[in-house]
Amino acid sequence: MPQNIFSEQGKQMHDLASRLFPICRSITGDGVRQTLSIIKEHIPDMTIHEVPSGTKCFDWTVPLEWNISEAYIKCPDGERICDLNENNLHVVGYSIPTDRELTLSELQEHLHSLPELPDAIPYVTSYYNERWGFCLSDKKRKSLKEGTYRAVINSTLLPGSLTYGELYIQGEVKDEVFISTYVCHPSMANNELSGPVVSTFLAKWILSLKNPHYSYRFVFVPETIGSITYISKNIGKLKKNVIAGYNVSCIGDERSYSLLPSRNGNTISDRIARHVLRHVAGSYVSYSFLDRGSDERQYCAPGIDLPIASVMRSKYGQYPEY
Repeated sequence: MPQNIFSEQGKQMHDLASRLFPICRSITGDGVRQTLSIIKEHIPDMTIHEVPSGTKCFDWTVPLEWNISEAYIKCPDGERICDLNENNLHVVGYSIPTDRELTLSELQEHLHSLPELPDAIPYVTSYYNERWGFCLSDKKRKSLKEGTYRAVINSTLLPGSLTYGELYIQGEVKDEVFISTYVCHPSMANNELSGPVVSTFLAKWILSLKNPHYSYRFVFVPETIGSITYISKNIGKLKKNVIAGYNVSCIGDERSYSLLPSRNGNTISDRIARHVLRHVAGSYVSYSFLDRGSDERQYCAPGIDLPIASVMRSKYGQYPEY
C-alpha cells in the first residue's frame, strides 16, 4: 500500500483524537454521548445503547449519571484557578455540586496534587463515594496564600443512564473476534484516546473488506462498569461466539509493545499476539495476568473466561506520564 495512504490515515486519526481530546468524559454523561456520536461519524453502523441508572449488572449497579458545566476556585486576590474550562482534569470526577467559602486549610482537604510531579495535574475520580475536589499542580498548590477561597462546582448527579457503543460486522461465519476499548477518561491522549481512535480505524478497515471470514464486534464502553454492564447483558452470545479478542488500551506512546495475556494464558488471542509481536515488533514486554488492571479483568473473570488479552505499547502504570 502506498506510503501516502498511511500518512493520510495517520492524519485522520490525529484529527479525530484532537477533536475528542477537549471533551469532559466520565463513566456516564453527555461527554460519553458526544464522544460516541463523533466516533459514529466514522462508523455509522455503530449502535449507541443506554442502560438506566440502578440497573443490576451481576453484583454491580449502574450509577447515577454525572454531568458538569462549570467549576473553579476563586482565590482571595480574585484570581480564578482550577478552571474546568481550562483543563477538565482540574475537577475530581463525579464531584457533587458545591458553592462555598473556605479557609486555605479547609480547602486543602479537597485538593489533590503530586509532589513527585510538581508540574502535573493528577487525574482523580470518586465514582461511588459522594465528595468533591479539585486537582492542580503541586507547584501551584504550594503557592496558595492564606485567606478566604470560594469553591464552585456546578454539577448534577441524577438518575440517567450509562452509554456505550457497539458495532457488529457480519462475516462468513458466526465465530467472532471481539475488540473492546474504553471511552470514560477526560483529556488524556494515551490512556484513553489511543484505544478508541485506533479501534475506530481498525473497524473502518475491516468494513472495507469484501466478505471477511470471521465476524467482528467492537465495543466502546466506560472502563470497568461499562464492560461489566456489557457482559451482564450479552454473556450468552459472548461465550457462544467469541473465539478471540483484545482490550485495546495505552497504545499511543513510542516505547516497547506490551502484552497482558488472558487469565488462561494460552488462548488463540494469546498465541496470535505473541506470534505477531515477536515477528513484527521484534521484542516486547510480557506481563502476567496477575498484573491486570483494565477491562481484561472483567472479560477473563471466573465464570466469564472469555479469550481476551490486552495489547499496549507501555502498559498502564508503567510509564512516567501515567
